[in-house]
Amino acid sequence: MLSYPAKIPLSSRTLNHLADRIRAHRRQRRSRWRRLNPGEQALLALAHLRNGDTYTRLAAGFDIGVATAWRYVREAVDLLAAAADDLVTAMDRIRRLAFAILDGTLIPIDRVADQRPYYSGKHKRHGVNVQVIADAAGRLIWASAALPGRTHDLSAARQLGIIDALTSADVMTFADKGYQGARGTIRVPFKRHRSRPKLQHWQKRYHRQHARIRARGERAIATLKTWKLLVKLRCCPRHATAIVQAILVLHHVEANRYTG
Repeated sequence: MLSYPAKIPLSSRTLNHLADRIRAHRRQRRSRWRRLNPGEQALLALAHLRNGDTYTRLAAGFDIGVATAWRYVREAVDLLAAAADDLVTAMDRIRRLAFAILDGTLIPIDRVADQRPYYSGKHKRHGVNVQVIADAAGRLIWASAALPGRTHDLSAARQLGIIDALTSADVMTFADKGYQGARGTIRVPFKRHRSRPKLQHWQKRYHRQHARIRARGERAIATLKTWKLLVKLRCCPRHATAIVQAILVLHHVEANRYTG
């Protein structure tokens, strides 16, 4: 088998953070021997999450079995996901923002037992719905648990308590037309009606300003999907939440904004 060197576009700070968590976990469990040391296991997990390398490729590169590669990655993901902030904790930062941007994204998946709940009619494919909150500069602040792709953005935001949390914190939030009817502090574009097919000039100006602000939220989603594993998940949908939360923690470490 041929081999070649590859790079992971992450800093050593992220590698050391994950390696320290793995090392502490092994010490707590009193693990005596592993095929890979904590640094190598951290590198293995980062290669999977950031570059999207398959377990077969990782197993060959690290000279371990495919099952061992899967087990090491799952262990690292679970450790990171356990350290992710929930919405209540994230609101401590969000309420200090000038305003927030709320948007939803579909993460494609290919392993679905019950296909109907995960099929998105909007995107015409199977996936999971993840709600994302960004700041005024478009930086990723928080990402929600993964819901079935069939879930509408407004329903997802309500089910996860995002709208209530933002309204209670009195945070002005900009969102797209998918959140029509959210009310509270959520600001959405005007919707045309049969009795009012054309928008007034001041409404069109509001739309242009709203679109410029909301476009920054696309940066947060793009940042999330720079982790190549999220381009298309090839795992059980039940594992999607842990993967998204683990990536959120690593993103904050890499951006040097992590406080956990």
